[in-house]
Amino acid sequence: MTAAEKSARWDRSQVLVEQRTSEYLAGSRLRVAGIENLEQIMLAVFGLFPPRYNLAMKILITAMLFAATAIAEILGCYLPYLWLRHEKSPWLVVPAAGSLAIFVWLLTLHPSAAGRVYAAYGGMYVSIALVWLWLVDGVRPERWDYVGVALCLTGMGVIMFAPRG
Repeated sequence: MTAAEKSARWDRSQVLVEQRTSEYLAGSRLRVAGIENLEQIMLAVFGLFPPRYNLAMKILITAMLFAATAIAEILGCYLPYLWLRHEKSPWLVVPAAGSLAIFVWLLTLHPSAAGRVYAAYGGMYVSIALVWLWLVDGVRPERWDYVGVALCLTGMGVIMFAPRG
């Protein structure tokens, strides 16, 4: 690809980004930090959001967002647990509160209805909680834990990606 072709491609992508952003923002209200949902995350992180992205990319981005949300929630609950059960510093409550605030904000970034997001998020939460159990608490999950995670993730997929009428 020549430099002129790269420049033309870049120009086209910038026009697309500007059009999509202005079209989208014209009909919406902004939330915390000016990021409304998944499309704006794609725009902010990758600099480009195609008009129609494939299902695999949607699943990947949604899973990453749910994983970050689960980690924020687990951390926000684990730090006070350390204080209350293991006599660690009460100052752990401060980063815990920040982590829980991030958790709530991350939940607002999904384009689906809130109840649907919470239901689907539960599947990823169970998965991340078992990883946390293994990595932080040192307890290796058993076979039935893996079966339960598979069922939870299957349910999450049905809730999040089923066709809507």
